Amino acid sequence: MSKKKGKKTMTIIISSIGLLLIIAVASLFIISGVFQSPKYLEPWGKKYSQKFEDPRIRLIAHGLLAANGHNMQPWKIRLDRDNPLAFYLYADSDRLTNEVDPFARQMMVTQGTFLEYVKIAGDELGYKSTVELFPQGDYDEQQLLESMNTTPVAKITLTKDNPLSSPLYDPIFLPDTNRVAYQSTKLTSEQIDQLINLTTDMNMAIKIFQDKENVDKLGSYAMKAATIEAGVTRVMKESEIIFRANEYQKNKFRYGFSVEGQGTSGLMRHLMQGLVTLFPSMNSGQAAADMFIKSAQTSVDNTPAYAMIITKDNSRSSQIQSGMLYSKLTLTAHRLGFVVQPLSQALEEYPEMKEPYNSIHHDYASDGGTIQVLVRLGKPTKEVPQSMRRDVMDLIE
Repeated sequence: MSKKKGKKTMTIIISSIGLLLIIAVASLFIISGVFQSPKYLEPWGKKYSQKFEDPRIRLIAHGLLAANGHNMQPWKIRLDRDNPLAFYLYADSDRLTNEVDPFARQMMVTQGTFLEYVKIAGDELGYKSTVELFPQGDYDEQQLLESMNTTPVAKITLTKDNPLSSPLYDPIFLPDTNRVAYQSTKLTSEQIDQLINLTTDMNMAIKIFQDKENVDKLGSYAMKAATIEAGVTRVMKESEIIFRANEYQKNKFRYGFSVEGQGTSGLMRHLMQGLVTLFPSMNSGQAAADMFIKSAQTSVDNTPAYAMIITKDNSRSSQIQSGMLYSKLTLTAHRLGFVVQPLSQALEEYPEMKEPYNSIHHDYASDGGTIQVLVRLGKPTKEVPQSMRRDVMDLIE
């Protein structure tokens, strides 16, 4: 009888533990928001822009998908009241990331990524887009925030035209950044030429590096910069503030970071979201710093090539134009079967990053140019989810 009782007791204990685990996992899924409809993904649908009759809004809905710093989507639109085929792009001063981007350089690059997506979508939908940068004059750098609010980055004027199919249109709907490990496959000389020749502007260049010496050196810069950034509390806090832990927060804010950024998807996404919601310390303080460094190391260890965009000067117009070129680079890479991930830390201009910033420019832009973009480049080992996007009407004033 004692053996039978012992077995029965053990069965009850195991069943109870199993039931508790099921309840715990189910609770994590509920906390994650598993039953929430992901409205933050709606702009990624190809039919999303078709809801709007105004061709300007249709193109703006495409621009919304462009790569942007910290996924802040810092774009503000004013439609021209007199011309139904014109609108103005402003940098949204409420969406600056001052700690990592104190001079708003990345903010301006982000304006350019948007403009290029608009142009490509315009060709596809039958609207030629003419972009005029700073149509009302340059920013007053001494009053930068006020200038951003009153001075447009660009005027975009549309002209009805025959639709022109672009090989870069379909890649617009793919995630712009892939942070997972890449395959060891290198680019062919023909593929390198296609990327380098995306610009004919003498003031701007794309450079590709896939020899061991430069891959190792750039990887070293990336790790040094990541380690510095992880140790700067105010910088890490800036990222922590815009982390969206679950589906409820992602639907509410629709910008910033989430667990998808590291390629987490499916059931694991909801488990992680539930855990981070219950235990916010998993994504703050030393835990966040360690995770950031570990992720950077994985990226660097699995990168066959790097790409840079270098401009001869660092004017606001050059920053914007480098963003337009970056969109071309990203979309062309997608078309060739490659993906990219920006490694912006070594290019950031806050005081603690001064040494790697100066060193990388000494090594790769010794003629006084500015490295506007540094990305890792390769074939992905897995696909990643799309990131949050705001509703297009939220951009329009």
